Amino acid sequence: MALFTERSDEKFQGGDAATRALSSIDVENHFVERVYEKLSGVYDITFGPTLHPGRLQALDRMAIEPGAKILEVGVGTGINLGLYPRSCDITGIDLSAPMLEKAQERIAKKGLRNCQVLEMDAAAMQFADDSFDIVYAPYLISVVPDPVAVAREMRRVCRPGGRIVILNHFKSDNPVISRIERAISPMCVHLGFKSDLDLPGFLAQADLSPVSIHKVNLANMWSLVTCVKYT
Repeated sequence: MALFTERSDEKFQGGDAATRALSSIDVENHFVERVYEKLSGVYDITFGPTLHPGRLQALDRMAIEPGAKILEVGVGTGINLGLYPRSCDITGIDLSAPMLEKAQERIAKKGLRNCQVLEMDAAAMQFADDSFDIVYAPYLISVVPDPVAVAREMRRVCRPGGRIVILNHFKSDNPVISRIERAISPMCVHLGFKSDLDLPGFLAQADLSPVSIHKVNLANMWSLVTCVKYT
């Protein structure tokens, strides 16, 4: 039985999306690591409450079944870990050692025996193909140097029939807002994200076809994108 029946809009398939520049900004891993090393102590306070509604909607829409194997890419301080059902198996990865220290403290404090966290580059994961039922990237894709490489790795380690779930801010369809997002993107990078990541271009280059896209969080400025790995 198919997991989803809803199909993506035509605008997310084909066309010139594959040739679009994803963002006006390029970053490197060492820059991202430095940013999140600085943010590790204040991340939960700064980004916790503001982005929490999107986290709850993502977990709700996953409809996680008992025994599911889930990979959270960009687990950070582990702010999501206590939200998962205790009946599933959670692996979280992140490139930031200070963030992972916070996540490990959270696991120990809450007694989350179904969770483990590992230091790993999301663009070069050390997992076998088809390892997970759900691969989830919350608020990650716009902060990594190569979002397409990360998405392709997410697809690789997801089992056939499994889901790839991306929760992220993408450039607005509104031409006025999108110009503002592109203009401020160099400044936003210093806060840990790109504000002008192009969703159609990203999906086309990553070879992902969304089955659902939902707007979440304040003013619907973030997107919850769900894809299924059919083969």
